[in-house]
Amino acid sequence: MASTSKDHVADNVQTQSENVPNDLEPGACRESILNPTDSFDEFVCEISTSLEERNTSLTAKSSTISEIQNEIGESSKDSSLRETKSSDNLQGKNEPMSASPSSSNLTEENGDESDEKEDYLQSPELINKEKHVFILSSAGKPIYSRYGNEDKLAGLCGVIQALVSVVEEQNQDILRSINTTDCKAVFLVKGPLILVAVSKSNESETQLVLQLTYAFNQIVSVLTLTQLNRIFEQRRNYDLRRLLSGAERLIDHLLIFMEKDPAFLLGAVRCLPLPEKARENITHAIISTCNKIRDLVFAILIAGNQLITLVRMKKYTLHPSDIHLLFNLVRSSESFKTAESWTPICLPKFDATGFLHGHVSYISEDCQACLLLLTVQRDAFFPLSQAKHTIAEKLRRSNCLVAINDALNRNKELPTTNPLKHIGIPEIRHFMYKCKSTAQLFTSDPISLDRLQDYRLRHKEGGDITVKKIEKLSDIDYIRNYRKFCNQIHCSSTPAKLIFRSNSHDTVLAWVTNGFELYVTFDPLMEKDHAIRAVDRLLHWIKKEEERIFIMNAPTF
Repeated sequence: MASTSKDHVADNVQTQSENVPNDLEPGACRESILNPTDSFDEFVCEISTSLEERNTSLTAKSSTISEIQNEIGESSKDSSLRETKSSDNLQGKNEPMSASPSSSNLTEENGDESDEKEDYLQSPELINKEKHVFILSSAGKPIYSRYGNEDKLAGLCGVIQALVSVVEEQNQDILRSINTTDCKAVFLVKGPLILVAVSKSNESETQLVLQLTYAFNQIVSVLTLTQLNRIFEQRRNYDLRRLLSGAERLIDHLLIFMEKDPAFLLGAVRCLPLPEKARENITHAIISTCNKIRDLVFAILIAGNQLITLVRMKKYTLHPSDIHLLFNLVRSSESFKTAESWTPICLPKFDATGFLHGHVSYISEDCQACLLLLTVQRDAFFPLSQAKHTIAEKLRRSNCLVAINDALNRNKELPTTNPLKHIGIPEIRHFMYKCKSTAQLFTSDPISLDRLQDYRLRHKEGGDITVKKIEKLSDIDYIRNYRKFCNQIHCSSTPAKLIFRSNSHDTVLAWVTNGFELYVTFDPLMEKDHAIRAVDRLLHWIKKEEERIFIMNAPTF
């Protein structure tokens, strides 16, 4: 039977949203711990900026870290240490990492090797992949490839560099994308680096630019923008792999992470749902322990790629993308589970010119939460280590460690046939809610994306209701479903505030207001009026639970 589809776009948002009270904005609070964001605006701007505007945006701005040091009376003798980072520091950042090829072990090319590399581009190792990401210098030197061997891709990097250069020289413009019948190539030029995504997936150009921007920020987090620019100013042909040796693992994990977590797409951070009293006790334990440490900028407790609490120095907040890089650092590094680590971390949105120094460790052996204490002082390991142990002891005495573990395990107890039954709206398959003013995201059970099915199909031919066996999707099917879902709710060609779209597989309602963004998936036969009423009930439920599912204050030291 041929599938049918129908699209409904509401031109008058006021008419469609009469059922929802005007003062209802779940998750909003007077002061936010995170910088507010507006979904894809930043990345749409990245695509549309001119060459001159892009070069200006990459100029190192004033140092926030220096500002903090001046405020707390620190001397500037460590400024050079904030701007430079040796390869020894990179290797010691986490557990030992496998080194990537450097110019010292490159073999000399001859005619046979050139033919071999040309054949390599047609190898199954490359052509069978759905998406590639390449990073190279403006001189055409390979830096990173998601798949394959960078050395054998040197010729391809040369072609990419030539394409970018020709467009810039002839048109004074930027090469943004190349489209063919079965794939698209998206280009992002960032200072001395060229980043390219070649994709056969259903991801949009904006989604790919988002991923490339995060990959660039991951490199900046290891080197700082100041050092990156200075390296290529002094030596245009420098092989950056010498300094990034081992950091490829961080980029690998980040690219996978972005494909599965909607927080990247929506420019927000997911918070771990916790009882209000438990979160207050956790925050109080951190403040009472750390309020005398004058050079501590941020204390961040995370678990399962979710934020538990963030305590900050007054006047300073973090951008969600910086939090995402911290999530990626923790999830990519098993060593944090076994030992306390001291590592320099550059947070590009906070200050791309220098490093914060981080004490990173899991709070205890029987709790999955990781504590990051970020300071401007490079030799503060021991006082922060003592603070960490004091915090852990306070959390244990107040049973907060048990509360964290219970919250992390709660999803496992949700009904497998209908993960949203516990909130009393069974017709909703999945939803994502973002509070714009706080940049916080709440979603239904993430694995419900694996379980998308029409609940009406649970009926046997005889009419008896039965539970259909849920089969776990493969990773690639999961990613494809997620991309399709994202494309349905982010369409640059449809600048509507309310979108109601149905096809033979599902119905999606997307609603964007000044205060929040909401995306809900229903079964394919859901009518618009019924969907609006279900959304009304969902917003009331989120409002009722906001103290548990969001961080509703902005604590400071």
